[in-house]
Amino acid sequence: MPPFPPVSLEKALQFFLIKGGEVKAPADGTIQAIFPTKHAIGMVTENGVELLIDVQAYGAYPAYGLKMMEREGVKLRMEEGDLELLRDHTVDFISFSYYNSMCASADPDLNARIKGNIFDSLENPYLPSSEWGWQIDPLGLRITLNVLCDRYRKPLFVSENGLGAVDVPDRNGYVEDDYRIDYMRAHIREMKKAVDEDGVDLMGYTSWGCIDLVSASSGEMRKRYGFIYVDKQDDGTGTLKRTPKKSFYWYQKVIESNGEIL
Repeated sequence: MPPFPPVSLEKALQFFLIKGGEVKAPADGTIQAIFPTKHAIGMVTENGVELLIDVQAYGAYPAYGLKMMEREGVKLRMEEGDLELLRDHTVDFISFSYYNSMCASADPDLNARIKGNIFDSLENPYLPSSEWGWQIDPLGLRITLNVLCDRYRKPLFVSENGLGAVDVPDRNGYVEDDYRIDYMRAHIREMKKAVDEDGVDLMGYTSWGCIDLVSASSGEMRKRYGFIYVDKQDDGTGTLKRTPKKSFYWYQKVIESNGEIL
């Protein structure tokens, strides 16, 4: 665990929230910031992320969601039988992607810098970051699993998890990506703790992704996630030759041992 100062650790333990597969914790330095920060982060779900899951998991529109739509002047068109369909056809499980945690603040001026940008965040000084500024927080995955488990009481599935990085191959195309192994090992360990120690009902886990491809978030080939290196560059050059990285053989053992060998 990072060396959080006592006040930050207390805040982190008192409050956390899933936002589209990401955990956000207050960046402010005072306990008095917790309540307004909840609103900044979205406890009242101004962007509707939790609302979508709540409707599908509970089979009804929650009161906070109806109030949110009322404030925004949104009027849902309801036809006869719609509410019954929602009630009778809730989801069987919840899947989500997790790559990093994010910070928010009770200071509206600070939050204005990142409002509406799902990939941007205030910096958490206690966490390392990837080359693209995504903060690496394995504990955040465990927190996310616990929050979703407690809120919805349904089986969970981690559908995406991985590290985007600049991989430098040797002349044979082989990549010693220990940084990717470290990232995934730490996240799998926290996931196992969520299951073994916290009682989370986890159906499964899949990484992102098995092979290098153009990053959906940045449009770059050099932001690589795969266990297999693809000789293709941002400018379109390359042979497309595919070479397993060090992480390929590591993850092979992880799968064979069902996570016992990390």
